Amino acid sequence: MKTRILILGGTGDSARLIPQLSALPNVETIASLAGRTPKPNIPSVGQVRMGGFGGVEGLVNYLKTEKIDLLIDMSHPFAAQITRNASIAAQEAGIPRLLFCRPAWEQVEGDRWIMAADLDAAAALFPGLADRVFLTIGRQELGAFARVADCWFLMRMITPPDLAELPTGDVLLDQGPFDLVKETKILQDYAIGAIVSKNSGGNAAYAKIIAARTLGIPIVMIPRPLLPESEVVSEISAVVQWVQRQL
Repeated sequence: MKTRILILGGTGDSARLIPQLSALPNVETIASLAGRTPKPNIPSVGQVRMGGFGGVEGLVNYLKTEKIDLLIDMSHPFAAQITRNASIAAQEAGIPRLLFCRPAWEQVEGDRWIMAADLDAAAALFPGLADRVFLTIGRQELGAFARVADCWFLMRMITPPDLAELPTGDVLLDQGPFDLVKETKILQDYAIGAIVSKNSGGNAAYAKIIAARTLGIPIVMIPRPLLPESEVVSEISAVVQWVQRQL
């Protein structure tokens, strides 16, 4: 009888984990991807499902119907709703759940970070802080900056925005990982005076942090949302060890 594991997330971390889990004896993996990006990190092995579950009730039904034994949440650090739903659903289904959360970025010497509680607080800093701003927050939350006057925004995202009202500026469609040379060039070519970023952690988007540090550009940093109490690991090897203990 195989142990069926559902992995939530389309991050590069989950794509690296799944081949290691699939190599374990009597393990079957199912990767659940939201399907919001044109080039998701699709694992090379195991099953893949696309799309949401329909809230907690839908996820509970899926866990029971598909006879899932273990749930691993590797969703984005800012996908708070998914993580909350996973916590409740795992409890209701009576199965073990593990939260993988890569370490947040930490401020080092030379960084000019300005902490903002949320995106509305970040938007309130402009145009006083800078009048040309690089928004690296994705497309779904651009609305917080739409009413900022006398400010120009470079907005980077993977897919085009679908908001009725966008901040004044240009849209840059791109998908990480990003390299330092390119990030530095963007900041210089667009005469960026400040960056707004979520503290997503990891290496894929860290080049902008280094570039800003080198150029002396301030970063308005949004901290991660509070998540439900969980067993948490931050290394892929620790996830594999957790699964081995459950088998």
